[in-house]
Amino acid sequence: MKKKEDKSQNTSQGDKTPSSRHFSSNLGEYDADKRHLISNHKLDDIRYYHNHSHTQLLTTGQGLPITDDMNSLKIGSRGPTLLQDFQLQEKLAHFNRERIPERVVHARGTGAHGVFRVYRSLASYTTAAFLQDPEIETPVFVRFSTVQGFRGSPDTVRDIRGFATKFYTREGNYDLVGNNTPVFFIQDAIKFPDFVHAVKPEPHTEMPQGQSAHDSFWDFVSLQPETLHNVMWAMSDRGIPRSYRMMEGFGIHTFKFVNATGKVTFVRFHWKPMYGKRSLLWDESQELTGRDPDYHRRDLIEAIDAGDFPEYELGVQLIAEDELNKLSFDILDPTKLIPESLIPVELIGKMTLNRNPDNVFAETEQVAFSPANIVPGIDFSDDPLLQGRIFAYSDANRYRLGGANFNEIPINRPLFHPHNNQRDGQHRMQINIDHANYSPNSIEDNYPRECSTSNHGFVSIREPISGIKVRERSESFSNYYSQPRLFWNSQSLVEQEHIISAFSFELAKVTRPYIRERIVDLLSNIDTRLAGEVANQLGITLSAEQLSRPAPMMFDGIISDPALSLFSTPCLKGLKTLRVAVPIFPHVSSVSVTEILAELKKEGIYPKLLSSKMGIITSIEGDAIEIDGTFEGNPSLFFDAVIVPNGEYAKFQLPVSSDFVRFIHQTWRHLKPIAFHGEASEILNSVNLNTKQKDHGIIAVKNSHVLMVQFFATLRNYRIWDRNPLNCIH
Repeated sequence: MKKKEDKSQNTSQGDKTPSSRHFSSNLGEYDADKRHLISNHKLDDIRYYHNHSHTQLLTTGQGLPITDDMNSLKIGSRGPTLLQDFQLQEKLAHFNRERIPERVVHARGTGAHGVFRVYRSLASYTTAAFLQDPEIETPVFVRFSTVQGFRGSPDTVRDIRGFATKFYTREGNYDLVGNNTPVFFIQDAIKFPDFVHAVKPEPHTEMPQGQSAHDSFWDFVSLQPETLHNVMWAMSDRGIPRSYRMMEGFGIHTFKFVNATGKVTFVRFHWKPMYGKRSLLWDESQELTGRDPDYHRRDLIEAIDAGDFPEYELGVQLIAEDELNKLSFDILDPTKLIPESLIPVELIGKMTLNRNPDNVFAETEQVAFSPANIVPGIDFSDDPLLQGRIFAYSDANRYRLGGANFNEIPINRPLFHPHNNQRDGQHRMQINIDHANYSPNSIEDNYPRECSTSNHGFVSIREPISGIKVRERSESFSNYYSQPRLFWNSQSLVEQEHIISAFSFELAKVTRPYIRERIVDLLSNIDTRLAGEVANQLGITLSAEQLSRPAPMMFDGIISDPALSLFSTPCLKGLKTLRVAVPIFPHVSSVSVTEILAELKKEGIYPKLLSSKMGIITSIEGDAIEIDGTFEGNPSLFFDAVIVPNGEYAKFQLPVSSDFVRFIHQTWRHLKPIAFHGEASEILNSVNLNTKQKDHGIIAVKNSHVLMVQFFATLRNYRIWDRNPLNCIH
């Protein structure tokens, strides 16, 4: 008998490569001695084949075929139900347990699969493998969400939006957990429970749902001036995005890139939507909340199903360690942004979302993000909010998803099978066959063993740290007003008016006068016009001291930054996926309809033929035109513009229906372009918008080519900002 080899000395990581008896592959792990293939991915393939078979038979959870799922087991057709009906017990017991705790924040969300590809190697900054090779696609899963509301709350409320991305890299899963604002409400994680308690519905009424317009939130804000910067973003048009496809994302925190030599570069992450940046109007968002509370998720799903895949470029702001002292603000403060006019965003890659989830619960609801999920080449900074979130997110996932094994849920599994000594626990999926679940060990040749740094092992940055243990806030975090003023100065006049209106609406919902007064006082530290106009709406008179407060010091001489405005630069990079309503009436010209539809589709725009009722309309040429929907069922809220085809309307003195009049009035009130081809302009007189000035968003042209050129040029501006809806007679 062969003498057993002494393995007791083989306990260090060393440079020894694994023997042929033990190797890893993307299918799992093979051990030749045991002759077992351990592969969850293989099992998944088998299950996928079974689940997608066209000959599926109804079974119990154990696979027992079921012959009757309509009736419980009873003594006689009218007798008592038997306790032995295991089929009934299983079905009801599972149903009783189908709900899991929803996320404390970001409960309302939608997700999508996709891929990410870096533009060029970033090896000079980081060793992160997914940022090295432009030829390699990294799978991703993205979840968009609102912050405050429950799972059943509407999509279009005023709120911050979550933008969380899971990269499935060959070095493990990397999570970039962010929002659609580059800053956060608080500076230290210890205040996070207080902030969430304050912004959530008030405990004695559990109202309002999906909104921050209530006393407890604004009470918290009035006592925590560090919140003001992110509050300004929430009260701006950023708080009501047009679509998740047209929304920026930010990593919020400062992270560290680490290259192969150990050199550190501080980094902040940005997602730039390639469809451009757009928002809803406040009135529009309110009406959408009632008309289509699923507006944002529907928009994302329909775009992906149509093959118009949302795309985002990943950008970074890079700051060398020796440049930190040159900045007049602290990049570790999560309530401060780095102005792009100071440090430009470098675009380093593109993400494309190309597949909707197969099952929302299994994927979107069970996906578990955490800032703790990093890869070699990326490390944490000392941002005190980030430090707390590293624990909080992972701990929340363990609670919400049933225990420590949530990473074994398919949507959370890394590309390659994890190797560690973690065992057992609720919902354990992995079947481990090794005889040792500890380290060091000699029984399994010390596998799984530690990885050398040369083999992409993660090593925390070695850096000297000294100081006194204290509970204090850094003095460098104390400037609360300069960056909110930078944001205010960067907005167009229209955007500033929207911010004033948002503050006025929210604070008018606050029942305690002293809270309203404290907020107005804080706003006077940002800008006296902002404070004065909000105060006027609330019946508050600013004091002489408030009116004479000097403007806060601006950072690094920067007074404004165009990147902080949605509309100071053209917000549309194209017209693709916009939606245009095409109203159809009797005596319409099918030639005009055909020309308009062809031009719209050439631009990638989604047209929809609308009328007062469903059915067929016969054109003046005798063609049958099928209607796609009604004005009542498809309000103008669902569209970005309207274009009415030519027809013999004047000849037949076409009566204009009241639902069409409402449709046009609503379109006009929401500052959208309205075009009329040829004789369709006769309809404009019947609509009676009664504009008192020239409206550049109303286009009436006889030549179809000229009409479409003007229409597209107007549509690229997205809104007719100089239109005054108060002139509209309803």
